[in-house]
Amino acid sequence: MLELDRGLEFVALRAEEDFFPVLPPHPAVCLIEAREVNAEPFLIRTQNLQRRLQRLLGPVDPASKRLNLSDFARDIRYRLTGSPFEQTLTYYQHAKELFPTRYRDLMRLHPAAVLKVNLRNAYPRCYVTRRIPVDEAGVPMGGAYYGPFASRRPAQAFAERVLDLFKVRRCQIKIRRDPTFPGCLYSEMKMCLAPCFAGCTKEEYDVEVQRLVQFLETSGGSMRSTIEEEREKASDQLDFERAAALHKKVEKLDEVLRGQPELTRRIQDLDAVILQRAAEDQTIGVYGVRGGRLAEPFFLRFAEIASQPRSAEQIFREQFESESATTKGDLGEHLWLVARWFYSNPREGEIFFREKDWPYRRILRACSRLLAPKASAEAKPETQGPATNPEGVS
Repeated sequence: MLELDRGLEFVALRAEEDFFPVLPPHPAVCLIEAREVNAEPFLIRTQNLQRRLQRLLGPVDPASKRLNLSDFARDIRYRLTGSPFEQTLTYYQHAKELFPTRYRDLMRLHPAAVLKVNLRNAYPRCYVTRRIPVDEAGVPMGGAYYGPFASRRPAQAFAERVLDLFKVRRCQIKIRRDPTFPGCLYSEMKMCLAPCFAGCTKEEYDVEVQRLVQFLETSGGSMRSTIEEEREKASDQLDFERAAALHKKVEKLDEVLRGQPELTRRIQDLDAVILQRAAEDQTIGVYGVRGGRLAEPFFLRFAEIASQPRSAEQIFREQFESESATTKGDLGEHLWLVARWFYSNPREGEIFFREKDWPYRRILRACSRLLAPKASAEAKPETQGPATNPEGVS
């Protein structure tokens, strides 16, 4: 847990001299603890801790209706945060611990939208859901899950484009395999195998569902490789008409996948690392994502690395290789935290995904970029000339 590692006692009579001047004017998550033993504490997140607490704990103005907690507060505990992601994660962890019944309302938290192929149904279909049941080991069960998406709308739009490539049903009716059933528009257009009126066997439908699952698990790679192999075979056989038709299928597949966020993939395969600049000087916060869940973060202090025998790459390797295979936490909520940051605009920090291995060199270059001094938007050079890099950051 990202602890609230600093604290101050609040005494209203001495606040102007001993309390407010000590507070840093920086982003933070702060817990205001109550004088009354049974009273709930007050948890806030702010972009300026000093200014926010001056408003909450300053002298009472009888003419104002603004919330004032000067009679309520006993002391405070807080954590300075270097990025919106760190602030959101810190607030989430403490809100869930302090207010287990209402932390979702406090954060307006809705589990992330994902696509699900419900394999427990005799005739599965693909649809958008926010619920991911897990087994005792924390692994998603009951189907194949793909995501997360920014919201339900883009998830549904992507599902519609993908289902155009397959003949899996889209209806929500109970399949009875009744030959007298009239069917639907998709069956009339030959875009569904129509199990509702026994238009296919159970085995044929299962094969089509498996093709869909493999497509989602490989982000379209399985279909692309199959079509490209058939296209090359047709070309070798001088069947150019068939090769051209298969090439159009590849183009249609590219159109379906165009603009697909890099974050969306099979949930169990969502392994990534999020890099954020920390509040501490020359420090990077490293937030691992394992199977869609956030691992315990660690902080890389580059000012200390210079005096250590290990390099930054060695530290990354040791941390990633020593992490346990499973992480704790609510999968849907952790996916929401990751997706909320990933789809934010603007997005601070960087993310890297593990494919066969971690891209250590790219991660180190990203750390260098994040630690580089931020250029002031208001600063104007006195003379025109070539840009310089006094810090030597590549």
